[in-house]
Amino acid sequence: MTPYAELQNMARRQHLDIFGGFHPVSEDAAPDGTGTLLLLGPHEPGFWPALTASPEWGASNDPVDAWSRRVIGSLANAVGALAVYPFGGPPWHPFIHWAIRTGRAWSSPVALLVHDTAGLMVSYRGALALPEQIDLPPVGPRPCETCASQPCRSACPVGALTDTGYNTAACHAFLNTPPGIDCLDQGCAARRACPISQSYGRSAAQSAYHMTRFHR
Repeated sequence: MTPYAELQNMARRQHLDIFGGFHPVSEDAAPDGTGTLLLLGPHEPGFWPALTASPEWGASNDPVDAWSRRVIGSLANAVGALAVYPFGGPPWHPFIHWAIRTGRAWSSPVALLVHDTAGLMVSYRGALALPEQIDLPPVGPRPCETCASQPCRSACPVGALTDTGYNTAACHAFLNTPPGIDCLDQGCAARRACPISQSYGRSAAQSAYHMTRFHR
């Protein structure tokens, strides 16, 4: 059995980090035989330079997913786990449900998922389904509960993000205007406003890439 700390070190050497874990029950729809499910996301700073220097960059229509399959698949093989991904469906794995089950992600004041270390820049590249139950570190408090100003609520220039949901039509329309270039080049203003996002270290180039994919 590989302990949590060693698994985290192995993930970080591949520019990934454990974004939470839990011991699934039947209602969680984890792969059969899973004792512990560990969710993996980018370890920052450094994830984007490593990915863009990889063999997948420029050699695949979706280099981020291709990189994830190779790296997380190799990590899973090394520890006797099953690699699970949020892409490649249907069927689709319930990654949002799994993220909330870890206790380290929850619905933000603007309804988007927010993470305790990645903030509103959270993304999941895959998961390790381990056959055994391993000890998991305790979950800390939710920073949103002590974030007095909650700048994410007022950061969107067109109010597309509120506690009732995401107005994607208003967002796309704004991105087609000259003022929308800032969000296209730097990433969503509401996501950037989150104090946790600001301490995460994600590169603007990564945000610009995903915004381009979102708005194409």
